Amino acid sequence: MINMNTVQLVGRLTKDVEVRKTQSGISTASFTVAIDRPKAKGAEKAEADFINCTAWRGTADFLGNYAKKGAVVSVEGRIQTRSYEKDGARVYVTEVLANNVQLMGGAGGTTPAAAKPATEAPAEEPVLDIGDDELPF
Repeated sequence: MINMNTVQLVGRLTKDVEVRKTQSGISTASFTVAIDRPKAKGAEKAEADFINCTAWRGTADFLGNYAKKGAVVSVEGRIQTRSYEKDGARVYVTEVLANNVQLMGGAGGTTPAAAKPATEAPAEEPVLDIGDDELPF
């Protein structure tokens, strides 16, 4: 039998990503991606789905440093379910465990300068000459 649990999302971050550390020092980030649904016929406005996501380690650090509210992100991962006890009641959580997250653009829909080839960078934006081993991701 073949099992598959793969998710791909593209949407906007609902707020700046905050990174926390576990007791053993591993980075984790929880964030929500808003994804517009197609506007229904006759509806005044489109509705959106708000998908909770979690990233770990380097992906979490990257998001904490660079992902801001309104940024368009592409998330690849899998759906995960878990539960915990709170005030005597069982709480169930369904979320996307992100394996890969890419920044697609800013809050205004612009492409980040880092994603543009250096030859197309406007004169006022400095071009950084750094090696792969110096990148935070």
